[in-house]
Amino acid sequence: MAMKIMWAAAIFFGGWLFCYLFGRQLVFNFSAAYPMIRKMRAKDKDLIAPGADKYTNISVLVCLVTIAIVAFLVIRFCKPYLSISFCVGAVSALLMYLPHSQISERSTFDLFCNAYSRFIPDDELRTAFFNRDPKEIRKRVREMGYEPDFIPTFSD
Repeated sequence: MAMKIMWAAAIFFGGWLFCYLFGRQLVFNFSAAYPMIRKMRAKDKDLIAPGADKYTNISVLVCLVTIAIVAFLVIRFCKPYLSISFCVGAVSALLMYLPHSQISERSTFDLFCNAYSRFIPDDELRTAFFNRDPKEIRKRVREMGYEPDFIPTFSD
């Protein structure tokens, strides 16, 4: 019985870690990356390069395929109590991340800036994104002749 509990705990942690790595990326793509790219394109289609969509699409595809493969393996080869432990771990990781997944969270905005600064053609705007400085980003967007309403305001 003790070994079953230890295996269940290990599988729980595996599910948590797996969802933290792949589920979190999937949530980030749908709750932050796609909406931010869409808002930037609404201002000007050249504000962010087309490669940003391809980058995000590939990320979504890799995450979905990986999640499908691992889910199949867990369901197929693990006993039901281990599969349930894996799912509980994955759901707990997802529930821990969801409150922090919106682009209005400073950490999520910083993640977007880190990942997508390379897709911004304008040098000054790319530098502001790379430095994760919302004030500089707003300033440069205004200099370019657009309203910076796609950049969230933070409480810090």
